[in-house]
Amino acid sequence: MKIINKNEFDEITKSGTVLVDFFATWCGPCKMLAPVLEELATDFEGKAKVVKVDVDQEQELAMKFGIMSVPTMILFKNGEAVEKIQGFQPKAQIAAVINSKL
Repeated sequence: MKIINKNEFDEITKSGTVLVDFFATWCGPCKMLAPVLEELATDFEGKAKVVKVDVDQEQELAMKFGIMSVPTMILFKNGEAVEKIQGFQPKAQIAAVINSKL
């Protein structure tokens, strides 16, 4: 799964449905969430993208979207943040949120 920086962010989120995982390398729940997101990226291939943003490397993006804790996922639809999911969540719950915005 691609880890993006602020230079790539606007281009990747400007069209379609994109789930952005704001994470930190030191975060235990983030590590637990990683394989779930890998599966979702495969499940939604061609329908939605799943990317990651390292909040320690991209503090400007984290501040812009009000990330106070990790993991936090934000679902973007055509460049607009439409849903925020905080903390570790089961695959089915994240998939339902993505499906609701496709």
